[in-house]
Amino acid sequence: ERRDLTINALYADPDGTLYDPVGGRDDLMAGRVRFVGDPARRIEEDRLRILRFFRFHAWYGKGPADAGALAACTAAAAGLDDLSGERIRAELLRLLAAPDPAPCLELMAEVGVLARILPAGWAIDRLAGQEADPLRRLAALMLGDEEDARALAHRLHFSRKQRDRLGFLLAPPVDLTAVDDQELRRLLYRWGVERLDDLARLQGATALL
Repeated sequence: ERRDLTINALYADPDGTLYDPVGGRDDLMAGRVRFVGDPARRIEEDRLRILRFFRFHAWYGKGPADAGALAACTAAAAGLDDLSGERIRAELLRLLAAPDPAPCLELMAEVGVLARILPAGWAIDRLAGQEADPLRRLAALMLGDEEDARALAHRLHFSRKQRDRLGFLLAPPVDLTAVDDQELRRLLYRWGVERLDDLARLQGATALL
């Protein structure tokens, strides 16, 4: 009963016998993501559970979010400021890896949670058509520039490779949808296939893929 979500409180014996003390199976089958017991108490035990709620809703939720859970997350949103960057980063990237994270991100924006993570602003509509690459989706989502990318990467303790990649995607020196073949060959030599492919997918330069 101290677990966070009902669907995370399912257990099984080695022989496959299912133990479901808090109704997690029915919730999972119905696409309901809800806290075990009192949502406010569960969040008070660990504020990261706010992001875990939205992450699981993005992956498994169907229909409107649980009203009690959403109200508790809204009320406790300021507590996200006290969490370590590593924990926020892990949940954010897992959420962005969901098949379609946009509806959940819209909900997070509506209740004031997304602003705690991306204070420089966002454009959720830019996720349309983006493949399930969490860091590229983050670059598409963010409205900031390279400086904002560095600030976010520092706060969330991204690796050096992740910082460089995010900064490049947020401040590319060229629009790949407008380059000719000669310029493309020059950029390919300068940046390499991996980086050029990454930017092309972000900018929607499908003719280059």
